[in-house]
Amino acid sequence: MTGTVSRRRALAAAGAALAAPLASPALAKGLAEWKMVTSWPKNLPGPGLSAERLAQSIARLTDGRLTVKVYAAGELVPALECFDAVSGGTAEMAHTAAIYWQGKMPAAPLFTTAPFGLTPLEHMIWIDQAGGQALWEKLYRPFGVQPYMGGNTGFSMAGWFRRELNGLEDLKGLRIRVVGLGGEIYRRLGATPVSLPTGEVLPALQAGVVDAAEVLAPYSDLAFGYHRVSKTYYGPGFNKPNGTGEAIVSIKALEALPVDLRDLVAAACRQEHANALTLAEWNNASSLEVLKSTHGIGVKPIPADILAAAARHGEDLLGEIAARDALSREIVDSYRATRIRTGGWLRITQGSFLEARQG
Repeated sequence: MTGTVSRRRALAAAGAALAAPLASPALAKGLAEWKMVTSWPKNLPGPGLSAERLAQSIARLTDGRLTVKVYAAGELVPALECFDAVSGGTAEMAHTAAIYWQGKMPAAPLFTTAPFGLTPLEHMIWIDQAGGQALWEKLYRPFGVQPYMGGNTGFSMAGWFRRELNGLEDLKGLRIRVVGLGGEIYRRLGATPVSLPTGEVLPALQAGVVDAAEVLAPYSDLAFGYHRVSKTYYGPGFNKPNGTGEAIVSIKALEALPVDLRDLVAAACRQEHANALTLAEWNNASSLEVLKSTHGIGVKPIPADILAAAARHGEDLLGEIAARDALSREIVDSYRATRIRTGGWLRITQGSFLEARQG
């Protein structure tokens, strides 16, 4: 009897010794917790809520084996330092937007949007079907960061202006809060672009620090209360025709997970991107009606001469980005090729159809 027990104990000990190296200490207990930093105020309608849902989806899909604690902008790191936080190991994950990393990587903003660029559907086609994901990974890999589409705020508006625009002359000297490549377009049109985190825009508009502010679209704009400061709302958002949010993950943290958890993180990001986009389109439409019916806000069209000049500058800017380095050229060429192919198809389908449907 004693010999049998000893053999059982020895076998059990050997089994434990063999199994131990297969998992990190945290995962051996069935638990791991990541920190997710974000570029958004807590529970900001649109991207802030998207970050929260993504964290909840990861926990649900992994049956609690991986949980994610969400930090709003400024709680752990400033809003515009999320990329460095993930790259440097301060956080395992971030919910943010590639539009903010232009100073680090000239072509990065294209993975959120570009002036007169891809629409939300076209952008998804680029990432999923036309090589965009591989290029995105190639761009971020030197920083130890893995990117995923992790949300979308849809088509943006041109923003809130304290005075009306009648033409190009009205942009001269105008101080406008704008991020990404659109800021350079406005600078070339004679305005003064001002970069501010989302949470600082309303106070700046109220205080007259800026004369105009481009942020997102009606859903988020209504929640922030920009209509209390300005009654002049312009569209379309030619500088941000798409609003892809990125979920970026430390490659080191990702590789420490079992393969099934890595796949579930990717699946949660994909699920949130689709969910966020449909929510954005529905809530933007609903919020625009509230702005019109309750607050008397009508959408004014951007004057045609501004749009024409902005489109010319947009193409010049893409060319300048392409000339920066070989990878930037590869990304711009791929982006443009997708826009040409999908644009032709959408023009004869959705464009013509919507005109006919509206009568």
